[in-house]
Amino acid sequence: MPGSVTISHHEMAVMLSHDDAKRLATVLDEIAYLLEIPGPDRLSDAQVTALCEGRAQQRGELSQWTRGMAAELKERLQERLQ
Repeated sequence: MPGSVTISHHEMAVMLSHDDAKRLATVLDEIAYLLEIPGPDRLSDAQVTALCEGRAQQRGELSQWTRGMAAELKERLQERLQ
């Protein structure tokens, strides 16, 4: 069974179980998808503003960030399996 994934910044670290990291990567990918698609299933401007902590809407930046975080998690998970 794979172990945990550690995400750190300087001296602080956050640990996630392997399964939680996989689930978070999937959620982040789905959020990016819902930010990018046109049509009624797209996240609304109000939802994007809420996800950006009330700052002016930054759909493109948020999409890029969520995709990047998902990719980083997936990469770290792959490293743990090797």
